Amino acid sequence: MPKLEVIIADDEPLARKKLRMLLVKDAEVCIVKECGTVQQTVDAVNAKRPDLLFLDIQMPDGEGFAALERFTPEAMPVVIFTTAYDQHAVRAFEAHALDYLLKPFDEGRFRKSLARAKSYLAATSSAQTLSGPIDSLDPVADAKRRERLVFRSEGRMVVLNLSEIDWVEAASNYVRLHVGGASYLVRSTVAETEARLDPRRFVRIHRSIIVNVDRIKELKACNSGEFIVTLTRGKQLPASRGYRQNIEELFQTML
Repeated sequence: MPKLEVIIADDEPLARKKLRMLLVKDAEVCIVKECGTVQQTVDAVNAKRPDLLFLDIQMPDGEGFAALERFTPEAMPVVIFTTAYDQHAVRAFEAHALDYLLKPFDEGRFRKSLARAKSYLAATSSAQTLSGPIDSLDPVADAKRRERLVFRSEGRMVVLNLSEIDWVEAASNYVRLHVGGASYLVRSTVAETEARLDPRRFVRIHRSIIVNVDRIKELKACNSGEFIVTLTRGKQLPASRGYRQNIEELFQTML
């Protein structure tokens, strides 16, 4: 059985040593690299493509958050942040980290976090590559197929009308499609998924989030220039400043 490949990224030698000592106790884990800076972390992740990354937030050449933006899509690992500062928790989960270990953490808390990562990776390993529509020379048939998404999920073939999707979020090397009370994990990137969706019906509000405009109930501006988007089912999603123009242009066409 393949081992779980892990990278440790922390500028403090004692912190790396603690993580190493905890990880080597698990026979299912293989540490492939230890890093002390953001640049080392970016280089290691893109080269090694690990399954899991323990990432410190404060490092000499920047924040761990900056590293996430420089990983290639195919190399993006599951991320568990490790930090002594609890004020970064909200931002960490907005960046879709799987967990947030607040230093000093004990072995019990670490084991729970590692077990969560293993469960997540086991669940995602069964998800198959996002399937495109069957090729056809009939343009009418092709147009109809573009209204649907065909993919495998948990051993089943799922055919989904695109209009049924409420919102889409990044999930490490996958995207999660939220449909009513259900969700489906599909191996794809947000950019690839966005390219397949009708821009008149779906809007990207965050680098990790796409929303069906028919599901938007309310927009609330924040002092930071960002928005909070509330969906018809009550779900609230962050809309970052970088995608504010997408929302404004979309609603201008609807007025």
